[in-house]
Amino acid sequence: MKKNILFILLALATNAFAQTTWNIDKPHSRISFSVAHMVVSETEGSFKDFDAKVISKTPDFNGADVEFTAKTASVDTDNEKRDTHLKGDEFFNAEKYPEIKFKGNLVKESDKYVLKGNLTLRDVTKPVTFAVVYGGSVKAFGGEKAGFKLNGKINRQDYGLKWSKTVESGGLVVGDEVEIICKVELNKAQ
Repeated sequence: MKKNILFILLALATNAFAQTTWNIDKPHSRISFSVAHMVVSETEGSFKDFDAKVISKTPDFNGADVEFTAKTASVDTDNEKRDTHLKGDEFFNAEKYPEIKFKGNLVKESDKYVLKGNLTLRDVTKPVTFAVVYGGSVKAFGGEKAGFKLNGKINRQDYGLKWSKTVESGGLVVGDEVEIICKVELNKAQ
């Protein structure tokens, strides 16, 4: 009897501290941004080449470790000339700084989630916080999926993306504040 109780306690302790790895489902995820253009509108773009891994310690993802990278050369704004400019030294300098990196933790605060960590762009690392909506998880097609929507803002000048011109009225051609919007679907690793 003592052996059975000891076995049950050991099994419960092992399960309580089990970690689960989740990988990004690229075809069902989008890493995008939006920035003011000519003061009166916004221009949007996304990164086509990215990767992410989440290691959760709890079923509700509270305290999960998050790592993310995006290839700067994969920036896409549906305008080849603008994309070439963004890949150049006045913005991302994709040749010298090929990746945007993030490393941090997903934290549940009351009934809301936030993603806190460090964002590295052009070898400049700054702390950032993103609001997160956890869409839940579901068992499907022989596996398990989880979904999240992240939203936050950074100042591009803080990361060395300093190109700037003004329009006749005095506003910036490209705004300094960049909104980051990520819609992410994760697959539980087998």
